Amino acid sequence: MTKRRSLAQLSVWLNQTLVGSLTELPGDRNLFVFDQEYAENPQRPVLSLSFADAEGQLITEPVTTQMRVPPFFSNLLPEDELRRYVAERAGVKSVRDLALLQLLGEDLPGAVIVRPESEGPPSGEIEAEDPASRAIAQDDSPLRFSLAGVQMKFSASGSPERGLTIPVEGKGGHWILKLPSSRYRFVPENEYSMMQFARAVGIETAETGLVPVEEVEGLPEVFRRQAENALWVKRFDRTPQNTRVHMEDFNQIYGQFPEKKYKNYSYGNIASDLVRAVGLPAAVEFMRRLVFSAAIGNADMHLKNWTLLYPDGRMPQLSPAYDLVSTLAYIPDVTMSLSIAKEKDVRLFDKSLLDRFVAKIPAPATPLVAAALETAKKVMQVWPSIRDGLPMTDDAKSKVTERMHIFPLTKEVA
Repeated sequence: MTKRRSLAQLSVWLNQTLVGSLTELPGDRNLFVFDQEYAENPQRPVLSLSFADAEGQLITEPVTTQMRVPPFFSNLLPEDELRRYVAERAGVKSVRDLALLQLLGEDLPGAVIVRPESEGPPSGEIEAEDPASRAIAQDDSPLRFSLAGVQMKFSASGSPERGLTIPVEGKGGHWILKLPSSRYRFVPENEYSMMQFARAVGIETAETGLVPVEEVEGLPEVFRRQAENALWVKRFDRTPQNTRVHMEDFNQIYGQFPEKKYKNYSYGNIASDLVRAVGLPAAVEFMRRLVFSAAIGNADMHLKNWTLLYPDGRMPQLSPAYDLVSTLAYIPDVTMSLSIAKEKDVRLFDKSLLDRFVAKIPAPATPLVAAALETAKKVMQVWPSIRDGLPMTDDAKSKVTERMHIFPLTKEVA
């Protein structure tokens, strides 16, 4: 007789606060239920705005999904190539969200921790890897981290100054290491350059840098053959005290599965919800990033590239900018990934369209328009002085320059 596999019973935590449970049901179904004490606590930390109704009250109805976990949790998992790689290393089926969530639950983005109910509450600090375990072979051990997205990347410990190390199980790192793309050349250099450019323009960005792949300790051998640079990004969901800071992206906020990150919502939705959830300053910063992305030819600012942080667990703020890449260097495209006043074509993004866009946002128009125009002006002022010192290719730089001269907002201030 074949022994029946026991069904998973997992607890969901926000740091040390029990939020609810994820239970595997017969028939490939999964059930999420909020913990009653959490639901009744008026000072509870926020799991996701997607679980709040129009009055801000917690929606406590149980959520049942087929094969997958509810969208908020599904968005915590890696996608595509990275998902397949992690699943293969761990010997689990990549189509099963719950199996991956159980595997990766101790080092998810933000402050969410998912672990078997029998293990009780998690520790207050992120578990650090024993340095002696570096002797363990890398290529046949599962990597127990989860960095949402499609790019091949790893959680790294150490520091850029002393050297970065990929932990044996891939968890506990304060850095994200993005590897060179097998499809597009010099993506790390491109992203690093655009992040530096954004910072020079006055945009708050995550801290980034470049490191030769061969200098990263503990990287699985299959990736060490790349004689190029990787990009490191300092995680803003981790603190110097080795604790977690909760966060969620706008695809989670809108309750969509990862593959819907380009669908159903617009930049206007994001800006309006930033005003409501965070305040006018967040919407002003949003305008800076939106105009900057249009100016550099970044056609990939989808819903998962806009994130809220919860430093105190309850009050959201806009996270630093990340994933700023000039996709124009690889794909000739004049569109944005989401719409602006029902338009995606960058060539139509002029002052008139800007005014129509801002008119729909529930906030004073003047500071939003001023931030957009000021950013367009700074982009044109800063680019000539910073361009030559950036490590992206000359061809990519030329394409950024060309984009600035067809994008109406930068063209008008040139």
